[in-house]
Amino acid sequence: MVSPGLEGTESLLIITGGMGAGKSRVLAEASDILWRDHLSHAAIDVDMLGLGCLPSGAATHEVHEVMYENLRSVARNYAAAGVRRFLVARSLENRSQLDICREIFSARDTVVCRVNASLLLMQERVQSREKGISRQEYIARVTELSEILDRAGLEDFAVVNENRHITDVAAEMLVRAGWISTVPQAGAD
Repeated sequence: MVSPGLEGTESLLIITGGMGAGKSRVLAEASDILWRDHLSHAAIDVDMLGLGCLPSGAATHEVHEVMYENLRSVARNYAAAGVRRFLVARSLENRSQLDICREIFSARDTVVCRVNASLLLMQERVQSREKGISRQEYIARVTELSEILDRAGLEDFAVVNENRHITDVAAEMLVRAGWISTVPQAGAD
């Protein structure tokens, strides 16, 4: 069971999207843009908080519960340091996953951005990065997850992460979410 949420969180920007869409890259680039502008925030890739294997027989929902408790712990640590804005990368497959994130952060403002790319490009990205034993399962999951996200329709807006510089994608997301007002130039120092 998920415990009570944080107090004082101003903004939560959840970056959702399919495997290979570029959620983690957009998260990292958005964090770099905010850091460059000296805007306090935390950037958390939720999937990285749920890697592992619980004792034999543990169901997927139990793994997710641990992952969300890990997210809560990380968020509390950042909040204790004074962070009030959170960027979170997580494929939101259903309303209950969104509700859990909202409950954890108790943000005054929550925005969900979907990062999109073509299925072919997402499959190519996954094929290129995944070299291990689950490679074929991950490639097959690209289409399945994309269809799940289409049906869920939880995003407030979407950005395209294909044939564009990653800085442009992240900046568009931050502007549309209301986190920044000007778009930095890709590759500008």
